[in-house]
Amino acid sequence: MKTHAFVSLFVVTLLATACSPQDKATGVPAAAAAAALDFQDEHTQWVRQRSADLSKPDGWTSLIGLHWIEAGKRSVGGGAENAIRLSIAPDRLGEVEQRADGLYFQVAAGVPVTVDGKPVQGEVRLDPEGAGGGTKLAYDQGRGQITAIKRGQRLALRVRHADAQARRDFAGLDFFPADEGWRVQARFVPHPAGKTLPIVNVLGEVADNPNPGYVVFDRDGREWRLEALGDPAKGLNLMFQDQSTGRLTYGVGRYLRTDPIAADGTVVVDFNRSHNPPCAYTAFATCPLPPPENRLVLQDADGQRVRLAVLAGEKKYAGGNH
Repeated sequence: MKTHAFVSLFVVTLLATACSPQDKATGVPAAAAAAALDFQDEHTQWVRQRSADLSKPDGWTSLIGLHWIEAGKRSVGGGAENAIRLSIAPDRLGEVEQRADGLYFQVAAGVPVTVDGKPVQGEVRLDPEGAGGGTKLAYDQGRGQITAIKRGQRLALRVRHADAQARRDFAGLDFFPADEGWRVQARFVPHPAGKTLPIVNVLGEVADNPNPGYVVFDRDGREWRLEALGDPAKGLNLMFQDQSTGRLTYGVGRYLRTDPIAADGTVVVDFNRSHNPPCAYTAFATCPLPPPENRLVLQDADGQRVRLAVLAGEKKYAGGNH
């Protein structure tokens, strides 16, 4: 009986010790440390993927030209005699012509060209980039690529090449240290259906974009607001300027994409994933600019302007020279 009583007491003591509040308390920091490691790992993987996307053979650093289409047939190629001269291309690649029903490219005889991966000769229609992807005309065994873009009423040839100088000299990315404090919980406030926001691009062109609402978040004891573009069910696109713009970060501003809006109307805005627009890496992009509403500036009770410095996300690109 004494032995049985001793064993029972020993087991009860072990259970009490295992379930003690002190042990539970020590488990909280361990869980927080694990979550912090997961956050750092996810951020590191995201930065690596962004760098890989920028430097891939047809990424933004591969752009070698943006050529606006003028009336009539225009010869295209690397030779000096061409109306549209490409920096990396055969002497004569073909001719481009804008007609009433679209943009057409006549491939020069004997030049190996593919369209959407299939060999082609003669004439092909170039549908502009967009929701459908557009037509991709490839040359130099696929290392060179020509697509059409439409901005306003104008069409242009956008040219990429895997041997682009900007791609060869890609200097990598520089980010602020990842900080969970800049992963903020925001509230999405919807606008009336159909509201749009005028967005200016680097060419000075203005386009009305669907503006489903705005996000509100707290930082440094103040409430800040950013107008959003995109589809709340798929994720919001945010473009902003802050006190670091032009000093530590790219002079135009930065972009940020969120996950879909949660059922309770909240959304996580992770400023650690703020990134530069394509214009930071190439002179041949037509980047939209952050609207005036998204300059993170407030006026306090004394009429003084208060700026928010977002010291998170991507810094200035070291290789930028345009």
